[in-house]
Amino acid sequence: QVQLNESGGGLVQPGGSLRLSCAASGSSLGIWRMGWYRPAPGNERELVVSISSDGTANYADPVKGRFTVSRENEKNTVYLQIDSLKPEDTAVYYCYAGVRLAQFHSYTAWGQGALVTVSS
Repeated sequence: QVQLNESGGGLVQPGGSLRLSCAASGSSLGIWRMGWYRPAPGNERELVVSISSDGTANYADPVKGRFTVSRENEKNTVYLQIDSLKPEDTAVYYCYAGVRLAQFHSYTAWGQGALVTVSS
């Protein structure tokens, strides 16, 4: 029932900045956490950042101090300001949302991905 629409990716030089957005649409009882994953070695995924409905944010160590997440709950939208980009940040960033179906029950919705390429 919930769809996530991502935008804001692009090609940026090292040290540059981008702003990603992810908007949730559709019906639900609410959305708890939202954030972004990116691929990691070994067919794994790295949780880059997450933010709860009360605004509490968590960041992966490699992006701390460079990435800043914010959330507009009424719009079910999250924004990721990414500064001081490094080539190692190059990845497809997948937005996710924990969608609440009932008390203590939820599922994960996924965005289509936003490609961030950091290269000179």
